[in-house]
Formats: sequence, C-alpha cells, structure tokens
Amino acid sequence: MKGNKIMDCSGKIAVVTGGGTGYGYGMAQALKARGARVWITGRRREVLEKAAAELQVDYLPADVGSPADWDRLFAAVGPRLDILVNNAGGGIKIAPLTEQDDAEILQSLHTNLLGAILGCKRAAQRMKTARSGLIVNVSSICAHYGWPNFSVYTAAKAGLDKFSRTLYTELRPYNIRVTVVTPSWGSTEFSRAAGLPEAAPAAAAKMMSPAEMGRLIVRLCEFPEHLVFPEVMVQPLEQEIVPF
Repeated sequence: MKGNKIMDCSGKIAVVTGGGTGYGYGMAQALKARGARVWITGRRREVLEKAAAELQVDYLPADVGSPADWDRLFAAVGPRLDILVNNAGGGIKIAPLTEQDDAEILQSLHTNLLGAILGCKRAAQRMKTARSGLIVNVSSICAHYGWPNFSVYTAAKAGLDKFSRTLYTELRPYNIRVTVVTPSWGSTEFSRAAGLPEAAPAAAAKMMSPAEMGRLIVRLCEFPEHLVFPEVMVQPLEQEIVPF
C-alpha cells in the first residue's frame, strides 16, 4: 500500500547515548548489524574507544547534561539524523532522599531527564526539516511504581515518560515517531554503579540482555513508518512486582 513505508536501517544515521556498555552497547551493535552508521557517546573515553573499536562505529565523548557537548556531537554527526536513542542514565545514588546531597540530586536529573530533553531538541530540529525520524527515550519501570530510596531517579524517569508523550504530539504532524522504551531488571551496570547488591547468577541469567534490547530497538526502527509505539514496557518473567 502506498505510504506504508518501512524504515530500512541501512544507511541511516543513528546516535546512541550511553553506548559504551550495557543496553547502549547492544543497541549500537544491532543497529550497526542492520547497516546503520552509528555514533555512540558517553563520559568515559576509554570505554567508548574500546566499544567503538569492537563495534566499528563512530564515537565522541560527551556528557548528555551539557548543551555544549550536544552541540559538539551534532556538529560531528552532520546535518542529518534518522535515529536518536536517549539511553544514557544511571541511579547515581539510590538512597533515602535525606541521604543524598544536592550535587547527586542534580546529577541524577541531568543524566536521566535533562540530557534527553537537550538531545531531543537538537534531533527534532533536524528531523522536522527532513519530515522523518525516530526518537527512542529509554525510561524505567520506576516511572510507574514507587520503591523506597528511588525517589529522585523515579522522578527523573517519570518526567522523561511524560515529556516523551508530549513530544510525540508535537512531532507527529512532521512524520516523526517518538517512543518510550520502559525496561525493568536488566543485565547492565546499573546495580553496580548505584551501589546496589548484584542479582544472584540464576536470576541475572533471566534478565534482559543488551543483545535482546538491541533487537527490540531494531524492530521499533524497522516497523512501518505510519505506525508508532508510544511506549513499550519490557520486563523479565523472573521479576515479580506486587501489586502490578
């Protein structure tokens, strides 16, 4: 049917933030395998360099919370952008609010919310001109539930969820798709980086892997362009959430 076009990742320009490890690595790997030209970003140069060499993708060290870093990235990528995956995030500090200092609170908001907004602004400017594109913002199951000690992280991810829904309404007339991917337990560095206990090996083996997340992102990219998934929630059967 005329107009029911499927985005072919081959030749597309894609940016994946937090692309050096975890889900971001899996996303970049999957997009590259489908023929996209992929850029990965992150704050740790040595991690990015290693990942870029393994994946044969482009990279640029950047802090998503910095407008200047976003400008440097988009200047390097060029005037065209087909896919932006705002994957960068982190628990920063998972603790009672009264035990978090102001710097940690601000860093969590910058990393998990503000950074994605800054990236979406710049991506949308390019995509509106092309009247085409896909933005994927990676949220968290925490955006929908309240667990002790996750207050700031939850606020940031819930904000990202609602921001994405509104951005979808703004960009829909320009044929631009905006999707929120909401994962839960995953085989990533989140727990270790946040100072949380690691899952038992048997449970970890049943979590969502970076490769599985990569396959999901590719499927979203290559779904017919006249359809959109406003949100995709994915979690392992191993994890019980009560009440759900």
